[in-house]
Amino acid sequence: MAEDLTTDDMVVLLERLSRLVRAHEHASDLNPAQWEALRYLSRCNRFSNSPAALTRYLSATKGTISQTLIALERKGLVSKAPRPGQARSVVLALTDDGEAKLRDDPWQQVSAMIEAGGAKTRKRLANGSQKLVAKIIKSRGLPSFGSCDTCRYFREGGAPDDVKGKHWCLLFEEPVTKTQARKICASHDTA
Repeated sequence: MAEDLTTDDMVVLLERLSRLVRAHEHASDLNPAQWEALRYLSRCNRFSNSPAALTRYLSATKGTISQTLIALERKGLVSKAPRPGQARSVVLALTDDGEAKLRDDPWQQVSAMIEAGGAKTRKRLANGSQKLVAKIIKSRGLPSFGSCDTCRYFREGGAPDDVKGKHWCLLFEEPVTKTQARKICASHDTA
């Protein structure tokens, strides 16, 4: 029974879950790092779609990310372009093929199973997972990469008349749309 599981038993289950999904990732034409990069790019905001932010998010080396992006570009799943107004900065984006590839993401099967578990299971898993991830990030001094709407720089309704977005980011001094406010940001600072 689940109540009889020790914390060590739960860690073993998390490790096993991760291994099962990783094996499924390796069975495709992408490796786990490439899948992670695609997932990140689908979830990050316009301030965080750079190789440097991806490197920090994945806690990887610059060389690993460089090779990952080269492979994804070669496969037509990611594009690179100069960031407007910033000579040495690059904007990463998923191509249409990259977005389509994510529909086959091995983690989608896990997502569907969690969804099928019902609202109570989802809520418990979400609460426990959020707390665990936050503790690990804090204990290791890692960037939080949270969504704008949980950031101290975010002002809901701070730009009510701006056509580019009704909310405001104090850090970047830019408007933020409701959709963008739900994406992850490399500059997130917990409110």
